[in-house]
Amino acid sequence: MPSRHRQILKFFSLKRISVPIIIGLATATFLFVRDFDSQVFTGIKWTKYSALWLALIPVLMIIRDLSYMYRIRLLTDYELSWKRSFQVIMLWEFASSITPSVVGGSAVALFIVHKEGINMGRTTAVVMTTALLDELFYIIMVPTVMLITGTSNLFISEPSFSLASATLSSKGVFIIGYVFILLMTATIFAGIFFNPQKVKQLLISVFKLRFLRHWAHQAEQTGDELITTSSEMKNRPFSFWLKAFLITLLSWTARFWVVNVMIMAFNPVSQHFLIYARQLIMWVILLISPTPGGSGIAEYFFPVFLGEFIENGLATPLAIFWRLISYYPYLFIGVLVLPVWLRRVYFGKRRNIRFRSVK
Repeated sequence: MPSRHRQILKFFSLKRISVPIIIGLATATFLFVRDFDSQVFTGIKWTKYSALWLALIPVLMIIRDLSYMYRIRLLTDYELSWKRSFQVIMLWEFASSITPSVVGGSAVALFIVHKEGINMGRTTAVVMTTALLDELFYIIMVPTVMLITGTSNLFISEPSFSLASATLSSKGVFIIGYVFILLMTATIFAGIFFNPQKVKQLLISVFKLRFLRHWAHQAEQTGDELITTSSEMKNRPFSFWLKAFLITLLSWTARFWVVNVMIMAFNPVSQHFLIYARQLIMWVILLISPTPGGSGIAEYFFPVFLGEFIENGLATPLAIFWRLISYYPYLFIGVLVLPVWLRRVYFGKRRNIRFRSVK
């Protein structure tokens, strides 16, 4: 068995898969038992509209995944078929689901895309461009939604968060997170479209500071990746970037509107953009979650941020339902796709070569 094969199997080990499931289920069970009220469930009114909204949820999930698949096909100049794109995206989501949100699944994504026969330079460009597009969506959508909803009802007063020696509200955490994302995206943007060499030197200089030296190597590596991405992507036409961003907008919009549709199935509401905006704020907190895929954190904060839009007593069950439809499927699909993908990328080519040589 190839050493890389063993490494990827080790990453997708049973332990890594079990940890987020255990954390998520433990948190969900605790919250469900704590908030359980039988009258809430007997009082649910099922209508044809409830069924319609629930039926729309898998449609949005399919739109989300098809958008991701099309985007990676676009970024690889359509070198990946739809079938291969499906496997890559499912494994990418799988990796993100079993990795702490603050770390992400980009390192595994580099390996997966490269094993599809994409050269390492193009692979680096694809993964970094994907990150750039995702962060651009967030940077643009936050002020856009705020203009629509205003900020008076946007932030919640509780809970507070401890950061170093300071205690911050959700608004404080959001502002710090948004500024960090803005600076990171501006750095990537400048590195790709303007002067990657100078950006690399800037990163190296900044990470020479005493409290940042631990990440100096990663900063230099990021500089190299920016140079590679710039050479691959800088001269792409405007139509390419417009198409890539619009498909990113579609995928993330489908992802967030799953919550709006789910709430509509049980409690018709009109404040859809405010619910959308609350999710954007919650996303920053999940982004810095130390647990794999935000397990436990997501289930806890869903009622905190969105409980006011849901009937009393239903917030926690809907939080669990939300995770069941938007998170756990990628764990189980990943388990099914992984052996098929490994068999294809490691052994399929060898069989084809032997077949051709015999022929």
